[in-house]
Amino acid sequence: MKYIKRKLKPILFLIILILMVFPIIQKKFNIVELDNLNGAIDQIEKPKFTINDWFSGKFQENEEKYFNENFGFRNLFVRFNNEIYFDFFKKAKANGVIIGKQNYLFEENYIKAYYGTDFIGKDSINKRMEKFKYLQDTLRKLNKNLLLIFAAGKGTYYSEYIPEKYKVKKSTTNYEYHLKNAKKLGINYIDFNQYFLKNKNKSKYPLYPKYGIHWSIYGMCLAADSIIKHIEKARKIDMNSIYWEKVDLEEPKNEDYDIGSGMNLLFNLKSFKMGYPQIKFEKDSSKIKPNLLVVSDSYYWGMFNFGISAVFNESHFWYYNKEIYPDTYTKPLMTDQINLRKEINKHDVIIVMSTQATMTDLGWGFIEKAYELYKK
Repeated sequence: MKYIKRKLKPILFLIILILMVFPIIQKKFNIVELDNLNGAIDQIEKPKFTINDWFSGKFQENEEKYFNENFGFRNLFVRFNNEIYFDFFKKAKANGVIIGKQNYLFEENYIKAYYGTDFIGKDSINKRMEKFKYLQDTLRKLNKNLLLIFAAGKGTYYSEYIPEKYKVKKSTTNYEYHLKNAKKLGINYIDFNQYFLKNKNKSKYPLYPKYGIHWSIYGMCLAADSIIKHIEKARKIDMNSIYWEKVDLEEPKNEDYDIGSGMNLLFNLKSFKMGYPQIKFEKDSSKIKPNLLVVSDSYYWGMFNFGISAVFNESHFWYYNKEIYPDTYTKPLMTDQINLRKEINKHDVIIVMSTQATMTDLGWGFIEKAYELYKK
């Protein structure tokens, strides 16, 4: 037995030494190709050596922070750690992510929006919607259409999978009260939240993913088609359509797996398959292509990325009423850098879209600024 112990000691020492040295070798030579971590990650720059920083201890402190974020195999260790937390403790090592029943993933804001714990008050919503109505009527006289879109919300769509500890007594929600005002004031709107709920068990393909926070790519395509048809009816015009002849059935990917990707696990989570339409665009030069401006949260990204702009002449997306796309792809352009009246005058159709989780600040200042502009 003593002989075996003597033989094992150097072997164990060698193994430990390899485990200590190998991450350094990996960092230097990148022997094993590893996937990058997903999500918003702050990159720490390697500190520059100075005599003053050395004697003050600042260099050593910054070097330690840099090494902790950049040693070899770090991404693998992070994924391994996240996998343990998810499998054994049902915890997500991702900001704001809630693991629901049967591992359905939510963001906390969607749960708050469903129960109404983020309700901003009737007076605030009344004032906002009255301004929206005034703006809608004013723009209508200028032959422009203002449209309010209620995007679907995962907290509502999959409410049965919300964890018990997050359940509270349901009260008035921002979505419900905005919708009530829209009906009362005669505001032009589309309510995809109700449409998705009504078709939850009828749709051929899932309208919401299990591990994504946005509506499914298939659901988003249906919404895009509905928006185009609504614009045609409102403006009494004939536009080019989007259509698909084939829908591929695949494992969730891209937006349908955005929370799952952000959790940075070792293995992909098991899910039902999702529908992916092979989108095509009608190309008829005789049809009308209006100019479109969309002020929205991230729910418009899917449409913008698949190319809905093709059925419009000019198309702009003001992300949270801050960044202007597609201009920002070339050079950053913000809404506070442009003339609001000129931009509104350029467009025939203006859409304000929000999901329930972001409805606390619907329009993100656009409604109020445009109202003040035209009220004068």
